Amino acid sequence: MQTLKRGLVAALLLLSPLAQAEGLQDRLTAFFAEKLAGFSDDVTVTVRTPPNLYPTCDQPSFSVVGFTKLWGNVNVLARCANEKRYLQVAVQATGNYVVAAVPIARGSVLQTNSVTLKRGRLDQLPPRTMLDINQAQDAVSLRDVAPGQPIQISMLRQAWRVKAGQQVMVVANGDGFSINSEGKALNNAAVAQNARVRMSSGQVVSGTVDADGKILINL
Repeated sequence: MQTLKRGLVAALLLLSPLAQAEGLQDRLTAFFAEKLAGFSDDVTVTVRTPPNLYPTCDQPSFSVVGFTKLWGNVNVLARCANEKRYLQVAVQATGNYVVAAVPIARGSVLQTNSVTLKRGRLDQLPPRTMLDINQAQDAVSLRDVAPGQPIQISMLRQAWRVKAGQQVMVVANGDGFSINSEGKALNNAAVAQNARVRMSSGQVVSGTVDADGKILINL
């Protein structure tokens, strides 16, 4: 009987760390699944930190350390009432990302049929791969892109709404008044970017480009 008891105790001691590891992994998977909702519907988390460094409470709160992506190798801060533990985890996430649907030449403006969505492992993609296909619409390619190649945000720029040398309308808005005048743009700028304008008087002003190509200044 004593031998049986000792065997049961030994088995429980072996199972306890395993159960703790599975419980922590399940909670981390739920944490990242919530964070990645809308991007990935298939998330798996593997804890790389040794079990002796796990948080000691049953339900720690989690936060991602630093400004980092939410897949691949990620550092997580686990908080209990009176302790903090840093965990290293590997996050696998599957979802849709943007790829070239046709050959895209450098300098060309992307159209609706230029790109498409592909499903795959987000954690295995190049940095800053585009996930929202709407971001590519009317953007300008900065390099040649082959069909099927993932589109990285750094490969594109917004189309210029205002070009240097172009005559533009400047709209200055103040408290209860608005003044319109024309000038010449001194730099290229996309919507929501800053543009400098030389007015007919020679004065140089700067403002934000709107969707109509007007330069908006708030006084």
